[in-house]
Amino acid sequence: MNYTYKTKPFDHQEKALNDSWAAEYHALFMEMGTGKSKVAIDNMGILFHEKQINAVLIIAPKGVYDNWVKGEIPAHLPEDIQRDVVRWEPLITQKFNRRLDNFIMEDFIGLKIFVMNVEALSTPKGSKTAGRFLVQNPENMVVVDESTTIKNRKAARTKTLQVLQKYAKYRRILTGSPITKSPMDLFSQCSFLAPMALGYNSYFAFQNRYAVVRQQKMGQRSFQEIVGYRRLEELNERLTGFSTRILKSECLDLPEKLYTKRYVPLTKEQGKLYNQMKEMALAQLDNGELATTTSVLTQIMRLQQICCGHFTPDIGETRSLDSNRLNELVSISEELQGKCIIWASYTHDLLRIHSALRDCFGPEAVALYYGDTPQEERQLTVERFQDPNNALRFFIGQPKTGGYGITLTAATTVVYYSNSYDLEIRLQSEDRAHRIGQKNTVTYVDMISPDTLDEKILNALKNKVNLAETVLGEEARQWFQ
Repeated sequence: MNYTYKTKPFDHQEKALNDSWAAEYHALFMEMGTGKSKVAIDNMGILFHEKQINAVLIIAPKGVYDNWVKGEIPAHLPEDIQRDVVRWEPLITQKFNRRLDNFIMEDFIGLKIFVMNVEALSTPKGSKTAGRFLVQNPENMVVVDESTTIKNRKAARTKTLQVLQKYAKYRRILTGSPITKSPMDLFSQCSFLAPMALGYNSYFAFQNRYAVVRQQKMGQRSFQEIVGYRRLEELNERLTGFSTRILKSECLDLPEKLYTKRYVPLTKEQGKLYNQMKEMALAQLDNGELATTTSVLTQIMRLQQICCGHFTPDIGETRSLDSNRLNELVSISEELQGKCIIWASYTHDLLRIHSALRDCFGPEAVALYYGDTPQEERQLTVERFQDPNNALRFFIGQPKTGGYGITLTAATTVVYYSNSYDLEIRLQSEDRAHRIGQKNTVTYVDMISPDTLDEKILNALKNKVNLAETVLGEEARQWFQ
């Protein structure tokens, strides 16, 4: 193997690469912050040098795929590899169409790299374009970053990737948390690598082998619920044959994480509305009206909004509530030394936080990073935050937007104004600060209203439970009580 690294790998990265680079398919189950993107990029580079591939399709979540183009590939792919990198554009213009057609069809002496967001594979245009790229460039490699985005076997993007698998010469999946709730999460991810990677090409055969299922009722609805798992040692042995598992604790000299809570009691207005909404949800649950995951999660979202200090009715605009939470956040911010990430789930809260901290610390000290932040501003915001000499101190973001794929190791404090009930989002957002490059202890502050859903969500996350996937069982009533 004649390959010169652009950036020297850590020992664990080099071992992962040596063990897997020539494999037709492989899973890099490397914990967030251990550098799995670099391993994948060096894998591309080696296969290109060995004349095994001349094209790569990278699939990543919307909040991550830009980082591959602007950050990871320039940082790690050797300069002697000529490359043509194209980023998928959701809004297809005639100019981009021409560029895309030329890119797909042209004979290119270097490495073609096509970076798409996974959401695009749910659209006819996106799935067709990805297929064209692989068919026209058969000496290829497909990389699926944050592969839990395809754990749902029924999702359109998962089905698209299962079709694309047939045209992928080399296949890689990357994630630090392949199981966010259930071992069943593994099936779709691994079947993309190979239909029989786990020994079964049928999900139900896989489930029958490794899960315990029983019939459940909720209201008028009857459904099957997984109540336990079995033969997990056997499943682990199957995974070991085509995966690399690396934990930060095993390979990195990273400082520790510290966790603390700041309790913020509900105001009288919040408490009254919260109890009304809770009783309404319980009544609907008893009547069988909340018989879908979506319905339950909607009610949970409303209760959480009330704790944060606002409420959005079915009809009408969001209204602010009398609340202590924002003032408490300002107090926390005044106590801090150094730079801080503030995560909040709702746009209403993000804008209020930004306004309050801007008034306290000045406009240069704060920046927003959420769905409405223009793409061209996102990378600049990260660069400013990472610059120790820049005045930007407070990175205010939405975890589902900024919690993936970016490095924010300048932060020594991370505040959760509100928590997502999705375990993966929590894990991902935590490790924007706690990863390679972090030299300081990172303190995580959870803002909690006592005796509310805040506490239940945090406890579920600590117990590695994904609420979104469990609310249809007996747990639903427990969440509202």
